[in-house]
Amino acid sequence: MIDPQRYPRLSRIQVPADLRQFPEEELRAVADELRAYLIEQVAMVGGHFGAGLGVIELTVALHWLFDTPVDRLVWDVGHQCYPHKILTGRRDSIHTVKQKDGVAPFPKREESEYDTFGVGHSSTSISAALGMAVALQRAGDERKVVAVIGDGAMTAGMAFEALMHAGGMGDANGGSEPNLLVILNDNQMSISENVGGLTKMLGRLTGSRTLNAIREGGKKLLGDKHKPAAKFVKRWEEHWKGMFVPSTLFEEMGFHYTGPIDGHDLPALLAAMKTLKGLKGPQLLHILTTKGKGYELAEGDQIGYHAVGPFDPSKGLVAKPGAKKPTYTDVFGDWLCDMAAADPKLLAITPAMREGSGLVRFSKEFPERYFDVAIAEQHAVTLAAGMACEGAKPVVAIYSTFLQRGYDQLVHDVAIQNLDVLFAIDRGGVVGPDGATHAGNLDLSYLRCVPNMVVMAPADENECRQMLSTGHRHAGPAAVRYPRGTGPGVAIQPALDTLPIGKGDVRRRGSRIALLAFGAIVPAASAVGEELGLTVANMRFVKPLDRELVLELAKTHEGFVTLEDNVVAGGAGAGVAELLAAEGIVLPILHLGLPDEFQHHASREQLLAEAGLDVAGIRAAVLARWPQLATAQARSAAV
Repeated sequence: MIDPQRYPRLSRIQVPADLRQFPEEELRAVADELRAYLIEQVAMVGGHFGAGLGVIELTVALHWLFDTPVDRLVWDVGHQCYPHKILTGRRDSIHTVKQKDGVAPFPKREESEYDTFGVGHSSTSISAALGMAVALQRAGDERKVVAVIGDGAMTAGMAFEALMHAGGMGDANGGSEPNLLVILNDNQMSISENVGGLTKMLGRLTGSRTLNAIREGGKKLLGDKHKPAAKFVKRWEEHWKGMFVPSTLFEEMGFHYTGPIDGHDLPALLAAMKTLKGLKGPQLLHILTTKGKGYELAEGDQIGYHAVGPFDPSKGLVAKPGAKKPTYTDVFGDWLCDMAAADPKLLAITPAMREGSGLVRFSKEFPERYFDVAIAEQHAVTLAAGMACEGAKPVVAIYSTFLQRGYDQLVHDVAIQNLDVLFAIDRGGVVGPDGATHAGNLDLSYLRCVPNMVVMAPADENECRQMLSTGHRHAGPAAVRYPRGTGPGVAIQPALDTLPIGKGDVRRRGSRIALLAFGAIVPAASAVGEELGLTVANMRFVKPLDRELVLELAKTHEGFVTLEDNVVAGGAGAGVAELLAAEGIVLPILHLGLPDEFQHHASREQLLAEAGLDVAGIRAAVLARWPQLATAQARSAAV
């Protein structure tokens, strides 16, 4: 429970209605307590950190000024939502964030009426808020709708699609303008530094209070904006503003632009928002904030303090002693540099995930061959396709769930043209604490159905390196899908060896039942196979499937178990069943994989156990299907 002595104001706030009981002059003190409480709580358990510190004042202002949850507040991505959750009924449970059965790390509709739209991926807020505003307007409902989007999320095409739609709804055809406030939280950071032309443009913007005053006065004087005089003044205003503000981008899209203002200056923030709250039509408020604000170490290392584990606030993050076991992301990053040194045609692309995808070293050693395209997954894939057209060897480093956003481009621009693009897919399968929005549970299914694709899933670290080399040297589209975190600890060979495409590996020869395992589930399958005396095959390739191996094992075994950390529907196991059916082979098959539901947030180990994909779960499922194996095992143990 919160300590009322240390937090005399915050301890009195269970929901925003309590916050609104405070006079405006006390909000600065409320914000200070909220910032201190956030630091204390996240330091205890870990979680997203810097982004929340940067929006303390904004969060307080929004919930004090607007009648939430009646008024709709939509956060983009949600890294910054911890202060919002603290003020909206989850103050005393925020220490459970990311933990099993605890508070979700992102806004989640099922969790709270204040979480009006579930998020986790970027650049959805304006579209969602616009949809809400349109629906409310049609119902004659006057409640307010606010979208908060960062300058990093604004780099995605979807955000501009929403801006163009919203700003063009009140055109000369007599359409109704939506009453929508978009707050652009400009801190020049996503997880790492923002890139691209928009970032440069925003960096040049300066506010003009005089311009805003003239504009508002002119609107009242001229009345209907569709009158010729009003149209003329609007065009004059845009040209005049160009002398003060380097870009009129948002105005050209049909938004009334205000700012930029200091997002940590509560009086200024409240003054601007009070004015905008009473205005009709699409409004955009541009605020400047600092990621990690109020915690000096986080301000100085905004990348390192984006998301943290437990730490001592007085000391900050401290590196753990001892040799660190390499993650699959590390394996990819090292391979990329090694292959780039061997092949000058290799180019690397990331949609704003340099740190998460293991590209920091590559970006430093091969800066001219490194392309961070900002949060633009569709563009990243088609950019790679264009590079491949001219003989380059592009590697797209991307999270499994982010590739979902570039799926049409993967099919239309890469696969149909059979172009030479390698997809290094991180966070495949169960991811864990970030929940359903970041769980790569679907990729084997959505990749396996695409013609021309080669799809691989490594069982260990060295096999991951070999598969990356295989995909790179393959003349056509290929994907290597690997999990978050570390593998079983297999030694990594420095050579850039390849594997024969479409060939699996029998890890153990047993009898009666064959376990056909794909990717990260191979070690658990091997343990069960050893215990029950079963055959274990590391299938390696989801597509093309090792037809010869499957048919050989079908002749010598009574049944199959397919295992994968992907949904069963349409996954790797389905490919095995399809092959047997095509060959007219009738064989009992047990498909073990992830359930047909979106899993909640918990540790990777907990979620695998819940899905029955740990050693105990696999053993139980196999013995439930073939109980005679338990009898045979007992008889063998007695002998």
